[in-house]
Amino acid sequence: MYYNPNHVFFSKIEVYLAKSLAEKLYLFQYPVRPATMTYDDVTHLATRIKPKQQKVELEIAIDTLSPNYCRSKGEQIALNVDGTSTDDSGSTYASKLMDKQSFSSIQAATNTSRYAVAVYRKGELHVTPLHGILQMRPSFSYLDKADAKHREREAANEAGDSSQDEAEDDVKQITVRFSRPESEQARQRRIQSYEFLQKKQAEEPWIHLHYHSVKDSRSEHERQYLLSQATGMVETSELIKSPRYVPNRITLVKVLAPNNVLSMAQLRTLPLGDQVKTLMKNVKIIQFANLMGLLGSGVDSTAVLRCIQQVAMLVQGCWVIKSDVLYPKDTCSSYSGVPAEVLCRGRDFAMWKFTQGRLVVRKEVSAIIKLPPEDVKDFLEQMAVPRINKGWEFLLPYDAEFVKKHPDVVQRQHMLWMGIQDRDSLKYTRSDYLPVVIPGEQRVNAAKAKVRENHAVLETEYQQRKLQHKASKQSAQDSRVDILNVRIKEEPLSDEEPMETSAYGDLKHLHKDSGDHSLIKT
Repeated sequence: MYYNPNHVFFSKIEVYLAKSLAEKLYLFQYPVRPATMTYDDVTHLATRIKPKQQKVELEIAIDTLSPNYCRSKGEQIALNVDGTSTDDSGSTYASKLMDKQSFSSIQAATNTSRYAVAVYRKGELHVTPLHGILQMRPSFSYLDKADAKHREREAANEAGDSSQDEAEDDVKQITVRFSRPESEQARQRRIQSYEFLQKKQAEEPWIHLHYHSVKDSRSEHERQYLLSQATGMVETSELIKSPRYVPNRITLVKVLAPNNVLSMAQLRTLPLGDQVKTLMKNVKIIQFANLMGLLGSGVDSTAVLRCIQQVAMLVQGCWVIKSDVLYPKDTCSSYSGVPAEVLCRGRDFAMWKFTQGRLVVRKEVSAIIKLPPEDVKDFLEQMAVPRINKGWEFLLPYDAEFVKKHPDVVQRQHMLWMGIQDRDSLKYTRSDYLPVVIPGEQRVNAAKAKVRENHAVLETEYQQRKLQHKASKQSAQDSRVDILNVRIKEEPLSDEEPMETSAYGDLKHLHKDSGDHSLIKT
């Protein structure tokens, strides 16, 4: 289970189990009907149920006077279903017009042990388990009846007048068979067969019900059973019995929860000033109306105003916890180890920036307060949210209602901000982070002065590099061979061309390799 110590417990809700309708409560769904078009005001002609199968059928009247109703089509359907018989006892549409619609249910969920209906009243939540979830869909059984009538008419037409002739009955042979003893496997297959299930379902009788509309007094009376009739007695003891996995989760919460977390019930036992201070430490920023809601009814708003001004500052009509309350003396940053005094000064500047506008650029704030980026981000996350390509926007909307209702408090807070701005800790101006513009001539003069200061060093380095370059050049000249005084004999290109045997004066410095025609200097 994830636990965040910054989360606030708003209220405590008592949960009760109501079991008066536990075996009778059904949830009806109409998947082919929009949720805005209910059947609450439609006349219900008949309702019946098979409890074991959880099967329900409804007959709902159709408004035949509606301009959207096709009367000729309704008469045709009634004629196809009931025929031309004048006997209304067995007819589906006694008015010779399709004036009703049937709905039949199917189970939406076979296991409803995880579902319940809850009613919230007077700070209490009353839960009633669901016995079934049914989806009501239109039934077209009248079409089956119309098909049966059509087949009967066709059979009568084929028979013609032959039924008027009296004929002797044909003698038929009867075969008598005796059934074998049914084995257990055969019995199980028969029980699981579709025909057997259909037969069992048909055997369960329909129970006819009387429908009460939503606004009926009987419906109001039945809805009272959704509330627990014995609050706090034995009937609610089942909620105390937790599932097997819950104790482990409770132990985990006890390990993760810090000791300074209070429930709302414990919080309200503290003095009003401590309540406000504790809430502000948790929420960091809040509107006054929401603060009054957390403190509960019956709390004097004037007293709350006196307390909130001791632990928070007004920004954009909302209350933001003071820096010295959030960072007490002799503490330091958990990110960088910066002392609390420096943190308070930097956070106050960030708060003051939000009094000037709803958007603040993080780089500008960092350039002024000179704090590590982690601390600056922590400041801003407490009171703002990042916006792409815009900066950080104040977390809550401007509370114009509070500003209009309490102008004296707003004026007092404005004076406090002016005093904070005049202090040495907040003598920050825009010139501190604006770029310094230096003329080009001034930059050139500064460069020349720097060159004059470093002239001796630069001259020494230049002479050293010059000597090194000269020495390396002389060394290269000494090692180079004067190839102009060396002449290499070449082999004749053909047999007729004689070998060159002329001698030179410098051959005393050369010798001929016996295996090669090239000359090598010794």
